[in-house]
Amino acid sequence: MVVGTSEAAKILNISSARLRVLLIAGRVEGAYKTGKMWLIPLFKGKPIIEKGKRGPAPRWRNPRKPAKTIIHVNTHKIQDNKKHQKKQAVITVKKGNTNVYGHQVEIPGGCRVVYRPDNPICGGARVWIETLFDVRVTCLDL
Repeated sequence: MVVGTSEAAKILNISSARLRVLLIAGRVEGAYKTGKMWLIPLFKGKPIIEKGKRGPAPRWRNPRKPAKTIIHVNTHKIQDNKKHQKKQAVITVKKGNTNVYGHQVEIPGGCRVVYRPDNPICGGARVWIETLFDVRVTCLDL
């Protein structure tokens, strides 16, 4: 069966202008022009559109760096636990805008310990651990 551009566009759920762009690019299989009209064959009820070729990867945008996971120990919570006999979680794991608190952290890959007394991270931590790997935080029932 052969249809025109407006019918084929309805079948493909795209605009007829977009279909004409695909036709001019030669991406509609078996389509041919008779006079001013395009005739588009249907295969199993739909026209076959070939996949477009992409150009080279853009060089103007750097790939996103993975978010660093920062792990630090809250000394003020350790002091509060001692003073009031509490069992609060003292380890904070920060990734992006989220904080997760726990008693234990497992780091499956490489990491580094950072000490910056003159430039603390938000919250005032001067010593922390940085990693690019996902970490598993657990809270113990103490």
